[in-house]
Amino acid sequence: MSERLRRVGVLTAGAGNPALNACIRAVVRMAIHCNLEPWGVREGFTGLSNGEFVRLSSRSVSHIIDKGGTFLGASEGEPFAGQSELREALRNLHEAGIDGLVIIGDDESLEGAQALAEAEFPTVGVPADVENDILGTSMALGVDTALNTAVEAIDHIRDTAFSREQAFLVETVGRTGYMALMVGIANGAEMVCIPEIPVDLEEIVQHVADAYVRGKRYCIITVTQGMEPDAAAIVDYIEEHEEEAGFGARLSVLGYIQRGGSPTAKDRLLATRLGAAAVEALQEGKSGIMVGYVDAKIKISPLAEVLEGKPEIEERYYKLVQILAR
Repeated sequence: MSERLRRVGVLTAGAGNPALNACIRAVVRMAIHCNLEPWGVREGFTGLSNGEFVRLSSRSVSHIIDKGGTFLGASEGEPFAGQSELREALRNLHEAGIDGLVIIGDDESLEGAQALAEAEFPTVGVPADVENDILGTSMALGVDTALNTAVEAIDHIRDTAFSREQAFLVETVGRTGYMALMVGIANGAEMVCIPEIPVDLEEIVQHVADAYVRGKRYCIITVTQGMEPDAAAIVDYIEEHEEEAGFGARLSVLGYIQRGGSPTAKDRLLATRLGAAAVEALQEGKSGIMVGYVDAKIKISPLAEVLEGKPEIEERYYKLVQILAR
């Protein structure tokens, strides 16, 4: 157990995420349970560099478990522009009497956590990224909610696609293909377009034409936000080749819709478990680590290993989409 741990800070950063508040709540209430003082950092790493701290209590986090986003605010992008910002952050933490910090956020946020840990400030990371592209956890916070949001949206889109006999391309959030692939499976999409498995425009038109020839009244294609060619270009190409494809094409961009909303029960449970585990790790004297979730258990991984790369897309899931679309 850490002998000097008295005050625990919590910081949220990264793009929008529906499960952050639930995780903050767990950090605060576990800290209180451990006789520690919980403090919040406002506006993420920007607030950390500016010394924007607020004392939190059990009442501070009442009635937020069902609210998306983060009541503390968040920063996005590079945590520290240089060593001077890192030094300011460390100075502010010490002046505020904060002895350990829980950082909830995406891969860039975890890079900030690693920088603080390397400067010998006790720091623990919690993965929160709807793209689910962080090593050391099978599921990051917000992913389940984002998946369910997309599934519900496409259920609505399918009704329109069926009525109008059209192809609909649905752009999901993410630089990697996880979200588009999982949503495609869950919605019975005819095709998914992800960066990890290149596909040309002619091949996409052929898939649409195959669906038309098989007698389908519509065609759903999920597309990763970071795909090249992007969803808009694919729609334009299908429209230009409508006679060959059999269907016209329309585009729906889910975007930030997936990054908000009330978190699912699964996300609330995961956020609670990881938030509590992060405080326990700090109390045990651990630093420079991330608490993740693997095989239904909490897994602790060094941040240095977590930041080494990205999880790989399993090609068997991509093949499953192709099989089940027939």
